[in-house]
Amino acid sequence: MFTVRRAGPYDGDILGEIHAAAWEAAYAPFFDPEFAAHGVRSRRTRWHERVGQADTPILLAEHDGRPLALTAFRASATRPGLAEILSFYSHPDGWGSGIAAALMTETLRHLRDDGFARTHLWTLRDTPRSRRFYTKCGFTESGTVRPFDFGDGKPLTQVEYERTC
Repeated sequence: MFTVRRAGPYDGDILGEIHAAAWEAAYAPFFDPEFAAHGVRSRRTRWHERVGQADTPILLAEHDGRPLALTAFRASATRPGLAEILSFYSHPDGWGSGIAAALMTETLRHLRDDGFARTHLWTLRDTPRSRRFYTKCGFTESGTVRPFDFGDGKPLTQVEYERTC
């Protein structure tokens, strides 16, 4: 059974663990080992300050009481009138369980309730798992790509996806 709830100030550690585990599995292979290890460590601690920001709701999805997926979203800073899903991560223990799809359904409902008709997001071009997931959820490529530097000076290509809410 999946439940989705708004993350609270006491959820910083679990949000960090979900983000770190998902990032390590999906993104770390693109980086030098030392930089990847630093990236995993930093993702474990950065959510404490983000939880509770009024302009960026964070949802947490649980499977049988275990938190396994998170999303953060708000009005897009670059696409007026659209929402942007800033973060969408599922712990590898939840991959294939349906928890990410349940979380996306709730994310889109929240965006509709907030008055958004369309949303967009960015994902790495070379992450086929995430690209398949977003396509399965009804997102389509917008045709826009951009370089994104995670801080190691070696930008990776991101692809933009969008859909109606």
